Amino acid sequence: MFQGLRTVIYHVDDIEKAKQWYSKILDVQPYFDQAYYTGFNIGGYELGLDPDMTGIIKGNNVVAYWSIEKIEIEYARILALGAKENGEIQNVDGNIRVATVIDPFGNVFGLIENPDFKIG
Repeated sequence: MFQGLRTVIYHVDDIEKAKQWYSKILDVQPYFDQAYYTGFNIGGYELGLDPDMTGIIKGNNVVAYWSIEKIEIEYARILALGAKENGEIQNVDGNIRVATVIDPFGNVFGLIENPDFKIG
């Protein structure tokens, strides 16, 4: 039985740079930090960084959307910290807005503002 999202892992070719960048955009330090894996606790969910690029082709075939409160502010902040535009902010249904960026390591990083969805 599925219990819900637990971990999203991004493969990165420079884990030290990725760790620094994600610490800035997430405004939190990793709770687990080893050369083979770095994990951040984001509201009870894990964002992981994996430096193993074996068989990895950078691309946009999967997108995890991370919940935020004010999409315009976070979108602009993440772009200022080195991400590239991938998809402009879009209203997808009523109060729900989404956007995607490409992180400095080639991964698609999704943002979602959904005031109607409450965690827990």
